[in-house]
Amino acid sequence: DKADMFPLIQRCCFHAPFKLQKLTGPRLLLYGKMTTTCSSLGLRLRRDVCLLSRPLSLNPASVYATKLQAFHTSLPFFKKKTPKESETKDSGILQRSLTALKDSPKPALYLSLAGLIPFVSVPLSMAVQGTYYPEVAFAQITYGAVTVSFLGGMRWGFALPENSPAKPDWLNLANSTVPPLFAWQALLFKDVTHSAIMLVIALGIALHYDLSLLPTYPRWFKVLRVVGTVVMVLSLLATAALKTISEEQLGNSRNKWQN
Repeated sequence: DKADMFPLIQRCCFHAPFKLQKLTGPRLLLYGKMTTTCSSLGLRLRRDVCLLSRPLSLNPASVYATKLQAFHTSLPFFKKKTPKESETKDSGILQRSLTALKDSPKPALYLSLAGLIPFVSVPLSMAVQGTYYPEVAFAQITYGAVTVSFLGGMRWGFALPENSPAKPDWLNLANSTVPPLFAWQALLFKDVTHSAIMLVIALGIALHYDLSLLPTYPRWFKVLRVVGTVVMVLSLLATAALKTISEEQLGNSRNKWQN
C-alpha cells in the first residue's frame, strides 16, 4: 500500500514531518528529486563534519608555515625595551670592555697610557695657568701628527707577515698612508685650530680602519684604541677651545684700551 509505505520511508530516511499521502503524480516525482538532492547534500555535509572532527596531523612543513605566518603578522619593531634591559645591556658592554682592557698586555697598556700624557698635559697646564702658549700648542700638534703617522704605519706591520690574516694588497697598504697625509697637512696650517681639526679627522679615520677593516685585532687592542682616541680628540679640542678663549680675552682687552 503506497499510503503506508511513504510515511515509513519518511521516518526512516528524512525524519521530517511531511504529509506525503497527498502528493501524487507529477508532484510526487518532483518531490522525490528534491528529497534525493537534499539527502545527498546532507550526507556530504555529514562526511565533511566527520572529517573536520578528526584530529589534524600537521606535518613539519605546515607547522613551519604557521610559525612563519605568526612571525610576519607580529610587529617586533614596535616592542620597546624596558629601561632595565637597556641598562643591563649597557652595563654588560662596559663591563666587558673594562675586562678586555685589564686583560691587555701590561707593556701595551702602560705605554699607551703614557703616550697620552703629552696630549693631556698641554691643555691642562694652560688651563691651570690661565694663559695660552702658542709654542706649547704647536708642540702638541706636532706630537699628534707623529702619533697619527704611527697609527697609520701599524697596518703595514700587520699585513706584511706571511701568516697574517690581512693581505698586503692595495686596500691595506694604501689606507695606511692616509693618516700620515692628514698629519702632514696639519703641520702646514698656521692656525692651531685648523691643525687640531685635521688631526681629529685623521684619528677618526685611523680608528675606523682598526675597528672595521681589520676585525682580527684582539678585543683588548680595540678597546685600548677607542680609549686612546677619545682622550687625544678631547685634548686637541680643549687646546683649540683655550686658543679661542684667549683670543676673545685679548680682543676685549684691546677694545677697552682703545676706548
